Amino acid sequence: MSAERLDTLNSWRADWRGLRVAVLGLSVTGFSAADTLAELGAEVLVVTEKAEDEYARLLPVIGARLHVGPLDIVPTELEDFAPEVVVASPGFSPRHPLIVWALENGIALWGDIELAWRVRDKVVRADGTPADWVLVTGTNGKTTTTRLAATMLVAGGLRAAPVGNIGVPVLDAVRDPAGFDVLVVELSSHQLYYLGLQSGPQPVSPWAAVCLNLADDHLEWHGSFAAYRDAKAVVYNHTRVACVYNKADAATRAMVENADVVEGARAIGFDLGVPGPSDLGVVDGILVDRAFLAERATSALELTTVADLAAENLAAPHVVSNVLAASALARSLHVTPEAIRSALADFTLDPHRIEIVAVADGITWVDDSKATNPHAAASSLAAFPGAVWIVGGLLKGVDIAALVQARGAGAKAAIVIGADRSEIVSAFARHAPAVPLFEVDDAETENVMARVVELAADVAEDGDVVLLAPAAASFDQFASYADRGRRFAEAVTTRIAGQPQGEGSRDDDDAPDAGHPRSS
Repeated sequence: MSAERLDTLNSWRADWRGLRVAVLGLSVTGFSAADTLAELGAEVLVVTEKAEDEYARLLPVIGARLHVGPLDIVPTELEDFAPEVVVASPGFSPRHPLIVWALENGIALWGDIELAWRVRDKVVRADGTPADWVLVTGTNGKTTTTRLAATMLVAGGLRAAPVGNIGVPVLDAVRDPAGFDVLVVELSSHQLYYLGLQSGPQPVSPWAAVCLNLADDHLEWHGSFAAYRDAKAVVYNHTRVACVYNKADAATRAMVENADVVEGARAIGFDLGVPGPSDLGVVDGILVDRAFLAERATSALELTTVADLAAENLAAPHVVSNVLAASALARSLHVTPEAIRSALADFTLDPHRIEIVAVADGITWVDDSKATNPHAAASSLAAFPGAVWIVGGLLKGVDIAALVQARGAGAKAAIVIGADRSEIVSAFARHAPAVPLFEVDDAETENVMARVVELAADVAEDGDVVLLAPAAASFDQFASYADRGRRFAEAVTTRIAGQPQGEGSRDDDDAPDAGHPRSS
């Protein structure tokens, strides 16, 4: 297919019939792409290493073909299909053999976000225009900020939904017959990488966009920190109204300064300090907006207070930052401060995000299993200084030494789990040798958290916090970060239930026997 015809495919009502599209991967994202393309009349071949039974049964129903098998080389069926477009699910890295093959053969390479933008006019608003998009990315805080922004927009009277990497494919949202005013789209660096390849005449052009922060993550996928950073920066391209950035993170400011935006788009900063004009920040415990009001040079609008956020378990510093970022996005769409306060009064964090799972015998047990990289874990440790820190898993190519040096020395003790324990143990030996360190080397998933909790209970005292903030992915020992957090909570509950209330959690004369002490 010529590039000229591909350039015409910028509407649901364009002529997609007969377009040969290979969809790589059959997760929820891959299936949504295949389903959309089949509905448009394209010829669809789904190529995947494995397929869930439900999706495999549905593909022939919607009129798509399926190839299941090893993908270390390009399957003959894919070559014979001769796709004109390849739509890659986010799990396919730039160095995957199928991605390399597509690029080398000059085949148009899209992600699901590009496809969704092209067909976003399937359902339009009363004025005939499709929903506006607000884009959210960052190393940490994406999901919380996406949910916060969508909740604020709904409180402001808009039909809005959180979609994308949060779990609901954008393609499902653009095909929803009810339609939306705004889609708040959480984007991973993987999705942004593919979005950065787009070359059509109508690129994704969001109403507003934010990169919350930037730190080492997914380096094994991108190949380098520079490539990861550049993928994240794509979020600001062609923004029309508001580029929201973190004043405390110079990398996000640089992204905005270098972005190719629509003329008139404003840079809106946020952080926990006193805001300047065009910023959101905190003054004497009050979250304020100095960006979206006419008198911003001399005035500010109160959004909420840290005390009110504390009443909703939203006062951890990194969560306050997320609230400010989401508020900036919502204010760009004219949501009132009153609506923002109303939204925050009913908002709760997702499970496994600094979630208090139990308080017993003066010990607070906190599940932040979602802290899957050092940057996220650093925020948790800042919120709970002096905690008994449970750390470890798959480090994804990230060096944890800087986190241990900055925050590890303040821990009361550290309990190390997971496949990459040796790197963490070495980092403590170099940077925090005085911290009591225990290594749980049991590979059995069923036993790991029981042993961790036993160790933590032996170390913790009245007034202490035991914090699960692994700074690593979970897939070495658990099905997901949620599974890891759930097993931690279950182990805590089981231990508490197994001892009389009011009695100590251990015999102080007994040494812990659930791990290997590295220092004392």
